[in-house]
Amino acid sequence: MKASESFTVTLRIASIVVFSFLTFLAIGIPLAILPGYVHDTLGFGSVMAGLAISIQYIATLLTRPLAGKIADSIGPKKGVIAGLFGCAVCGLLTLLSTLVQDYPNLSLTLLLVGRVLLGCAQALIGTGSLSWGMGSVGMQHVSKVISWNGIAAYGALAIGAPLGVALVSTLGLWSMGVSIVLLAGIGLALAWNKEPAPVISGERLPFHRVFWRISPYGLGLLLSSVGFGAIATFITLYYASNGWSDAAYSLTAFGAAFICARLLFAGMINRLGGFTVAIACFIVETFGLVLLWLAVSPGMALAGAALAGFGLSLVYPALGVEAITKVPATNRSAALGAYSLCLDLSLGITGPAAGLIANLYGFSEIFLCAALMSLLGLLLCIGLYKKARQTEAASARQSPEG
Repeated sequence: MKASESFTVTLRIASIVVFSFLTFLAIGIPLAILPGYVHDTLGFGSVMAGLAISIQYIATLLTRPLAGKIADSIGPKKGVIAGLFGCAVCGLLTLLSTLVQDYPNLSLTLLLVGRVLLGCAQALIGTGSLSWGMGSVGMQHVSKVISWNGIAAYGALAIGAPLGVALVSTLGLWSMGVSIVLLAGIGLALAWNKEPAPVISGERLPFHRVFWRISPYGLGLLLSSVGFGAIATFITLYYASNGWSDAAYSLTAFGAAFICARLLFAGMINRLGGFTVAIACFIVETFGLVLLWLAVSPGMALAGAALAGFGLSLVYPALGVEAITKVPATNRSAALGAYSLCLDLSLGITGPAAGLIANLYGFSEIFLCAALMSLLGLLLCIGLYKKARQTEAASARQSPEG
């Protein structure tokens, strides 16, 4: 592909994944604030602080089948617009929650309802943006669409966490909700008149059959995402428990390393294959999480978070490229939804489970458990890679006879 053509494709992708950027910026802004707000300001425990983050991912998980169905049947643009409206309502509820913090139960209820709506919005916008991008530039660029969507998402998280801290420290807690509403409004203005992707006609498999076909790859994604869930939910409390400051910068380091890896090495997926790249990524992520577990200084923890982000970076597109080949073209959005559902499941479980581990053993042990999950993911990828090689070898032996 010529450089000019590649640049044009990248620009077209960027004009669509901007909706993921805006959504994850809305997710990132309260990310470093909410655990402490629920735990310290409202006076609830570690498990509830974890749930305040994880309930969003649980809602995303439950919405994924609907998001895939909407994108495949009536078009991803409509799903993205619906998600942006949900994001705006989340901002309003978050604003109301901070205004009634003298009534902890009411404040928490409003906050959790808003988080549920944000989770639904994330499913609709995330699946819609991927499907919209693939429909606009073609399946030959699927790894590029997935990679740039991830760059937009995690880049927004890297910016959002310290931005949220700065907004709250300068303007107050109310600024979280207002900023989410403004971001949703910008997204709606950009999406409203944008050209939609074509809807592919044909038979569509039931969601459970799509999920079954991609489940081995989804399991790998699930295991890789435990580390991100642990960092996103408890890194601020982990820093506080050690008397360290500037926890938000560890989220920035995670996101920055994630983006750098995708910018530098995303092309390796087409050259080396999804499994090879995923195996290398799991090794790096596991090492980073072990470093976080053993951290004796904020610098060491920062390095661990960065390595974990670098390692996680290409797992999603590497395994996603392998997964999407297992379903017909009419079910690609459903396949992406089913695949991403495994990410949501991981993040939904991680928050409360990590909170329980913190209560029993301390915050550092959360990252040991995450490292063990990453190690299991590594072993799974090695097994899938060997199975794929055996299948290819068997096909090669049979082809002359066919």
